[in-house]
Amino acid sequence: MNASPPNNAALLPVILAGAGPGDPDLLTVKAHRAIAAADVILHDALVDPRILALATGRLINVGKRCGRHAMKQSEICALLVRHARTGARVLRLKGGDPMIFGRANEEIAALRAAGIGLTIIPGITAATAAAAAVEASLTARDIARSVTFITGHASDGGLPEQDWAALARLRGTIAFYMGARHAGMIADRLIEAGLDPATPGIIVMNISRADETHRTARLIDLADGIAADELASPALILIGAALDVARQPARSLTCRVKLTA
Repeated sequence: MNASPPNNAALLPVILAGAGPGDPDLLTVKAHRAIAAADVILHDALVDPRILALATGRLINVGKRCGRHAMKQSEICALLVRHARTGARVLRLKGGDPMIFGRANEEIAALRAAGIGLTIIPGITAATAAAAAVEASLTARDIARSVTFITGHASDGGLPEQDWAALARLRGTIAFYMGARHAGMIADRLIEAGLDPATPGIIVMNISRADETHRTARLIDLADGIAADELASPALILIGAALDVARQPARSLTCRVKLTA
């Protein structure tokens, strides 16, 4: 017989919030308010310092970067519960959107098991921020009818196994999160699975930050020119025919503007 979770109805709910891609101006109003009001903030390593500067409460770095972990996921979950049980206003602040590659399910499960409520505040995810940065829509009528989010980094540091043939058959845009280190392997797998080597690709690094960079390449050349010191940068890879649509001549698009003297 399963034990019922403890009743902590009097405690404040823990907030799981997305900090967006980096630029503080891309925070939601609700996330901004939560940061300012929190007593304790457990934050990812990649949350921009300008966003952390909005806090008045205690900041605890629990982030993970390229195999370097401030603490294990189980420790993060335990810390959330421990601080919530003191009656503090606890905020778990994650880069991007907390529900996309943020291991939110584990933290949600830990809070529910402890009988602690939660509130989730979405954030702008890296894929849409990258699309805005390079002025290329992720979807395009009759060209890209879907967007697929994939992690390019497994827990052991390698490239996760995927159904590459299924990805190659998609008529859509593929967004690889944390994939810069494996850009060449990603391109090779997709080409081997049948995707056109000339398919447009874009790698965007440090999205929405002052040091943002991006490079455009065909799939076959995707990994060319990535410097060794860039491999540790937060990066997103976009692949798909839609990325070229905005660069096509106006006559090829449905929407045209008639110029008059």
